[in-house]
Formats: sequence, C-alpha cells, structure tokens
Amino acid sequence: MKENPAGSTLPTDTDGIRCSDAEREQVRAALYAAAGEGRLTMDEVEDRLGRIEGSRFRHELAAVTADLPAPSPEVAQGWRPVLAAARRNVAADFAVLLGRASEPASGRRRLLIIVTVLVGLMIAAAIVLAAVHGFGGDGFEPHEIDAGEHGHG
Repeated sequence: MKENPAGSTLPTDTDGIRCSDAEREQVRAALYAAAGEGRLTMDEVEDRLGRIEGSRFRHELAAVTADLPAPSPEVAQGWRPVLAAARRNVAADFAVLLGRASEPASGRRRLLIIVTVLVGLMIAAAIVLAAVHGFGGDGFEPHEIDAGEHGHG
C-alpha cells in the first residue's frame, strides 16, 4: 500500500480493485460468446467460469479472458442508427447548400438538393392547405332525408 499526502493508504496496482457482480457477468458473457464462436471448448468455459466465481479483483477477471480477442462494439439496433444517418446526411446537404461543405459538391448534387427541398416544401404546403380548407368537396356535407321520398308519410 502507498500513502497519499494526507497519510491514508491507497491500493497499489498490484493490490487491485475489487470486481463487481456486473463485471463478473460481462466476463461470463464474453466466455459464452467465445464458446459460440468456437474459440473455447465447453470444458475450458466451465474451468474459466469457476475461476470467475473465485475472483475478487479486476485483474483476476482480466486474466480469465486475456487470450481472447476484445469484443467487437455492439451494433445499435432500431431506429436510432437510421435517424442518426439521416441527420448526418441532412446536415451535409445543408452544408453543401450554404457553401460550407468540407469538399466541393458538383452542380448536379446542389441542384438535386434544391429540387428535393422545394418538392418537400410543396408537399408540406399542400398538406397544410388541405387540412385547413378540407380534404373533400361538397360530398362530405350531411344530407337531409325527406320522409316523403321513401314512402313514409
């Protein structure tokens, strides 16, 4: 143990930091993934799972998976990656329109962006106008039924 300026003792790197149950679970998941990829046999997984249960410090957990490759980052699922990509593309298109793009854009791309924006604005305006003034003509008005027309009365 080392002493800090206040006189209290701090753990050194060789003492280690205690591991949590969540960290043990992450290592278990890495072992299961490695077994699923064919990197470990079931006997090796069982042996290493026993070592995980006996581990008290992070460096002991790290030793269990030291010979395995680092896990690849998880691929985001759902709409978030789609929305993030759309946001990046819209930002890049506005940068082109404003002349602030990092690379020069062709005239065709600029024209395509302008036409797309104008068509989108026209569609939005048509939807707003239709909502304000009604979607149909006179066909949506209620009609009175005359009792004499149907033989009643």
